[in-house]
Amino acid sequence: MAPAGTASQFDQHALQRRQELTGSAGPAALVRNAKVFGIACFACLGGLLYGYNQGVFSGVLAMNSFGRAMGPYVSNQTLKGWLTSIFELGAWLGTLYGGFMAEIISRKYAILVNTVIFIIGVVVQVTAVAAGHNSILGGRFITGMGVGSLSMIVPMYNSECAPPEVRGGLVGLQQLAITTGIMIAFWIDYGTNYIGGTGETQTSTAWILPLCLQLAPAVILGVGVLFMPFSPRWLVHHGREAEARKTLASLRSLSPDHELIELEFTEIRAQSLFEKRTVAEHFPHLADGSAWSTVKLQFVAMGSLFKSKPMLRRVALATVTMFFQQWTGINAILYYAPQIFAGLGLSGNTTSLLATGVVGIVMWIATFPAVMYVDKLGRKPVLITGAIGMGICHIIVAGLQGAFQHDWPNHVGAGWAAIVMVWLFVVHFGYSWGPCAWIVIAEIWPISQRPYGISLGASSNWMNNFIVGQVTPDMFTGMTYGTFILFGVLIFMGAAFIWIFFPETKGLSLEEMDILFGSVGVAAADAERMREINREVGLDDIVRKGSVAEPEKSRDVLGEKSGALHNDIESE
Repeated sequence: MAPAGTASQFDQHALQRRQELTGSAGPAALVRNAKVFGIACFACLGGLLYGYNQGVFSGVLAMNSFGRAMGPYVSNQTLKGWLTSIFELGAWLGTLYGGFMAEIISRKYAILVNTVIFIIGVVVQVTAVAAGHNSILGGRFITGMGVGSLSMIVPMYNSECAPPEVRGGLVGLQQLAITTGIMIAFWIDYGTNYIGGTGETQTSTAWILPLCLQLAPAVILGVGVLFMPFSPRWLVHHGREAEARKTLASLRSLSPDHELIELEFTEIRAQSLFEKRTVAEHFPHLADGSAWSTVKLQFVAMGSLFKSKPMLRRVALATVTMFFQQWTGINAILYYAPQIFAGLGLSGNTTSLLATGVVGIVMWIATFPAVMYVDKLGRKPVLITGAIGMGICHIIVAGLQGAFQHDWPNHVGAGWAAIVMVWLFVVHFGYSWGPCAWIVIAEIWPISQRPYGISLGASSNWMNNFIVGQVTPDMFTGMTYGTFILFGVLIFMGAAFIWIFFPETKGLSLEEMDILFGSVGVAAADAERMREINREVGLDDIVRKGSVAEPEKSRDVLGEKSGALHNDIESE
């Protein structure tokens, strides 16, 4: 069922025309837009780097040679937490500068700059053989900056290059790239753990090699991005309209004067004008478009979200949802899985790394249902079901560990049951809180506040990620099975939070969102401003002209390589 209110800008004939021009969504749409899909896959190397970095350090921490090289930074649980979580602290900083960097120098060059930052961080880490733990700390912080920024810029770039019928799939592609990186890293760690033997004879190559392998996709991304197009939306926003039209036509494999190009290009112009006028109305002192004003705008606009109760409700929903996402314990599992499995009775470092590799596989598989069914089932039931499933797994693991942690050799079956519960926990996260938390923080905002709201939610995500990574080693040492009880209780609280405070947002227009959050009129004012701009740039005339086109022409267009008109602001 279409979101209510979507027809407020265009008449019903125009909506039907737009659907005819865009064609069906799903795999067929990806085939029709193969060029966009290929560019998106290439850009998602940024997501692969993110996932690989999350996964690779888990196995490295468990390697004998790495422990010898780092000394107290592996044996001391607090220092071990810093060695791990410094990456998240860098990523948090990356999310703060990523948005305005992408606006000032373009999405394309922002991807390039942050890839270079990532490469520098990896090179610094590789020098740790001689320099010790300081190189790992500094390198992981720098690498985190690059990854955190890329985690925002790559989805932005993909969404602005893609037509709407494949845009949702490309969001899922980014999540799939992340889980693919995690899975690859886990199994590379398992293989390199054998270099020189798994005991005292193990050489430093065992952990240096998986860190170095990050350079391959990073260099490919850094060189390849030079040949990728600029975002058409960024070009329009910076006055390069002729280049934007040409780029859009190339992306859609159509001529610049094709009806679909005219529709989409005009709507991009309308969206750009909307953003500029919104800034001019709310922040006139920052509307000159200069680089410094762009930097200040991000922080001033984020601060404005705290000044009204309805917006504060949205802030609370976005930040608390991300709090509970990280306190499910997912990154505790991803970073410390070998240590966790050893604590559940698996003997031998190699066996623990093997069980960790299974974590990567099941998480990768669990991503697919989320991409396919979340728009059909809704956010709320998926989040609640996933939270309950994760909480049950945590409590079962806690019970088994509490009962048998001092006598695992005589209770091998119980140990494997606990390990299976960890794998099942990852499945529940993969289809629910992994992707859905990001969907929630993206769709609850009026369009004029959306970039700043998403940045705020992402900031909460990375900061809580940092805290979890920092305290988990000490928790496992001091609380043992109590760590799983804590994560279980917190995620049950997350389920209760979603049940009580989160209104289902599937299929709602932005006006209906305003009613839910008590800020009636914000989205309506946005919509009215957009309607005025649409009339000004001639978008209404273009769409209405197309809406009365001959049916034969519509069928002819369907046979061509088609791009698409954006959804209007009420259906974003």
